[in-house]
Amino acid sequence: MHAIEAARLYFDKAADHLGLSSNMRTLLLVPEREVKVQIALEMDNGEIGTFIGFRVQHNSARGPLKGGLRYHHEVDGDEVTVLASLMTWKTAVVNLPYGGAKGGIAIDVRKLSATELEKITRKFVDEIHDVVGPDKDIPAPDMGTNSQVMAWFMNQYSKYHGFSPAVVTGKPLELHGSEGREEATGRGVVTVTKALLERSGRQLAGATVALQGFGNVGSFAARFFHDGGAKIVAVSDQFGGVSNPAGLDIPALLAHARDNKAGVKGFSGGQSITNSELLAAEVDLLVPAALGGVLTAANARDVRAKFIIEAANHPTHPDADEIFNQREIVVLPDILANAGGVTVSYFEWVQNQQHFRWDLAKVRQELDRIMVESFDKVWTMATEKHVSLRTAAYIIGLGRVGRATVLGGI
Repeated sequence: MHAIEAARLYFDKAADHLGLSSNMRTLLLVPEREVKVQIALEMDNGEIGTFIGFRVQHNSARGPLKGGLRYHHEVDGDEVTVLASLMTWKTAVVNLPYGGAKGGIAIDVRKLSATELEKITRKFVDEIHDVVGPDKDIPAPDMGTNSQVMAWFMNQYSKYHGFSPAVVTGKPLELHGSEGREEATGRGVVTVTKALLERSGRQLAGATVALQGFGNVGSFAARFFHDGGAKIVAVSDQFGGVSNPAGLDIPALLAHARDNKAGVKGFSGGQSITNSELLAAEVDLLVPAALGGVLTAANARDVRAKFIIEAANHPTHPDADEIFNQREIVVLPDILANAGGVTVSYFEWVQNQQHFRWDLAKVRQELDRIMVESFDKVWTMATEKHVSLRTAAYIIGLGRVGRATVLGGI
C-alpha cells in the first residue's frame, strides 16, 4: 500500500469519529502549496548536475509551517506530501503553535562531496527563500541532513532577508541552535514509552527492547533506554544487526558504530542478526526507528513484542496495524512517539525569537512535560472512545486543526 493511501486510511478513521463532512476532509487533506524546483550546478568534476527539490506546505491554520528537509535519492513529491500532512497532525497532537510542512531533494548524499552539498543547499534556498521564513515556514534536519546543512540554509537565507536565525532549527550551537536538539527525538521516544508502560502497569527498568535503526533517533533512544534500566537485546541498521539475549553493552555499541563505517555490523558483544529476525524478536518493546513501511501484513503475525513504539515516520502499514489491534499489541503512533524532535525545534525557534538561550536542564524539563501531557491526553481519548492510541492521536490532531480552521474563517 502506498504511503498516501495509508495516511488517508488513518485520517478517515479519525475523521469518522469526529463526523467531518467530505468538504472538510478535503480542506484538511489538500496541501496549501506544493513547490517543485530545479537545482542546477557545476559538480566537482566540472559536469552539470541537475536535481529536483520539493517543499510542501500542508496546513497553516494553527501557525507557521514546520517540517524537516531530507536529502535522499528516493525523495519524491508523494512522499514529501505525506510527511507534510503527518507534521500537521504531529504538531497539533503535542499542541505546538505550528502547521505542517516537509521538504526534500532527490540526491544520494553518499555520492556527493561537502562542497557539492553546500552548493545544492544554497541553490535550493535561492529557489524557495520567498516562501519560507521565521513566521512562514521553518525547516529542520531530517534524513540525510544535519546541523551543518541548517547552517548553510540559514546563512543563505540571511543574505536575502538579513540576520534570521529562526528561519531553521537544528542549527549548531555556535549559530544559535538549542541545547538538547540533537537528542530530542530519541529522548522523547523513551519519555512516552515510559509513560505508556506505567499506564499499562509495567516499568521501563528491566523491559527488553529490539531497536531497528541506529542513526540519530535510534542511537539516542538506545542511550536513554539504557540509562532508564531497559535491556536492549537486539539492534540493527542499514548494514546489519546484532543481538545478545543477556543485553547489549550500549556504550560499547555506540562507540563501535561511531568508529565503524559499517555501523553495528561486526560488534563483538553479540551475535549477527537479520532485520527480519529483529522484527520477530521476543521482547517487550519493538522500536522501528529507521525508514517507513517496515511492518506489513506479510510480517505482522511474526511480531512477538508486546508494544510497538513508532520512532520512525509511518513504519506500520494499515493492514499490519489492524493485525496488531486484533492481537492486542499496543502501538504507540509516530505522530506522538517521535514528536520530541519538533518539540525541541519549537524551543529553539522560541529562543531565537526572544534572543534568549535556555540551558539543557530547562530544555529536557519542558520536553518531558509536553510529551507526558500529550501522551496522557491521547491515552484518555483512547480509553473514552475505545479506540487505538493511533486513532486517538489523530482524533486530537484533526480536532485541533479543524477547530482552528473554522475559527479562523475560510
